[in-house]
Amino acid sequence: MSTRATGRYEVKTWDEKPYQEVSGLPRLTRASVTESFQGDIEGDGTAEYLMIYRDDGSASFVRVERVIGQIGSRSGSFVLQGTGSYDHATRTAECSWFVVPGTGTGELRGLRGAGGFVAKHAEYPNVPVTLDYTFE
Repeated sequence: MSTRATGRYEVKTWDEKPYQEVSGLPRLTRASVTESFQGDIEGDGTAEYLMIYRDDGSASFVRVERVIGQIGSRSGSFVLQGTGSYDHATRTAECSWFVVPGTGTGELRGLRGAGGFVAKHAEYPNVPVTLDYTFE
């Protein structure tokens, strides 16, 4: 049986740069992001995003993030891998993520789980998150 962790993360820094811009093609960017988690997950995260922007300003993205901190009373680190999209019309980003197996360290060794976030522009930079998790 899994446990649901809920909380928020605050985007501390967002450094986004294009890595390929070709006339008539979707724009490709990379963002280096730092975040701080509060709630059932406490700690700091460092994420890398790769994004594809369409003409209407909407985007698709992939992300990888190392989180160093704690879940409940257990401390250590783990890596989240996710995919998502940004809808420019509604100004909402959605992401599904999972804990990459074998990345848990310290008391978080054996961590497995999945979750994500839905971030509305009005909530930014404080984004509600979930993670349903178990330990091997």
